[in-house]
Amino acid sequence: MRTDGERRTVAALDAAGLAYVRTRHGRVGSLAEAAAARGIEPADLVKTIVVRRGDDDFLLVLLPGDRTISWPKLRALLGVSRLSMPDAAVAKDVTGFERGTITPFGATRAWPVVVDARASGRRVSIGGGGHGVGIQLATDDLVRALGATVADVSEAA
Repeated sequence: MRTDGERRTVAALDAAGLAYVRTRHGRVGSLAEAAAARGIEPADLVKTIVVRRGDDDFLLVLLPGDRTISWPKLRALLGVSRLSMPDAAVAKDVTGFERGTITPFGATRAWPVVVDARASGRRVSIGGGGHGVGIQLATDDLVRALGATVADVSEAA
């Protein structure tokens, strides 16, 4: 394993007893390139987005690659009036991962996870803790392992 992030991710997946396939490809410049490198459709590449609810209060939102956060839906789900996305440095501080490598498995702190309903019941690829590393697994297994909330929190990109 090439990075500490990848090691943490694999250790967390193994500890959860999840069946997964790890893939590696070179660095990519976009989600579409990453999906092509992994041999999947963009909708099957699930991105992990760090969202701030308040001071030292974050959550991870997992969305299919062809979707974006619907802020009104997410605020309604969480019962809050304000949410924001932290900058790259804060995202790294609160997860231990650089943007483009963030995954809910192996983060340095366990944050609540919301999975968009469109990702349910499918096999997807998520970040693997390092650039060019993907983890393919069943979304339903991911939800169970993380105790994630599944809800409609996205809109077309």
